[in-house]
Amino acid sequence: MINVFIGYDKNEKVAFNVLSYSILKHSTRPVAITPIYLPNIKDSFIRERSNIESTEFSFSRFIVPHLMNYQGWALFLDCDQLMLGDVAELWRLRDEKYAVQVAKHDYQPQEEKKFMGAVQTKYVKKNWSSVMLMNCDKCKSLTPDYVNSATGLQLHQFKWLENDDLIGDIPLEWNWLVDEPGYDEKENVKNLHYTKGGPYFKEYKDCGYSKQWFDHFNETTTIDI
Repeated sequence: MINVFIGYDKNEKVAFNVLSYSILKHSTRPVAITPIYLPNIKDSFIRERSNIESTEFSFSRFIVPHLMNYQGWALFLDCDQLMLGDVAELWRLRDEKYAVQVAKHDYQPQEEKKFMGAVQTKYVKKNWSSVMLMNCDKCKSLTPDYVNSATGLQLHQFKWLENDDLIGDIPLEWNWLVDEPGYDEKENVKNLHYTKGGPYFKEYKDCGYSKQWFDHFNETTTIDI
């Protein structure tokens, strides 16, 4: 079973639904999809949301190893994504010598604001944590106490690991940053990330790869009677 956790935000409900469908549609293996829905994890995630958190899952994503009882592997995805490849291919990239595997972007946002006027924070390792293969047994430092008290940079820059040698690579195609410099539209992209704002927001409805998103959206809403 492929364990997938998706960040859930009340302002992006449709994004969660379409991403979930896209994963199931293209997967060749059984998938268990769990939303990181704050009301369901309030026993372990209790920190107040700050004004620098653009989504409800900015920090709650790091509770995943705890939810897995620090056993096995899990895949975390931001909800503003669209899976075009077979998630089983990504799952096969797991390497036991790493605690986490990510697409190591060399990326600095050009704009100051993103969707819904949220502040576009800028830091080293930006967007690394938006797609994470997590080796939960090696993420035991991510206790609820730590996740609830650590700074954003400590979490997103993987300061909870002993060293960066525990961070493995996955190809950038599994976290393709739509409309960002250096991420031109091309074939064979595995997973799209609408990091500026997804086409489900009116102001981004004509963004790059919007057709692919709406194609999947329409498939989820078509009912044959």
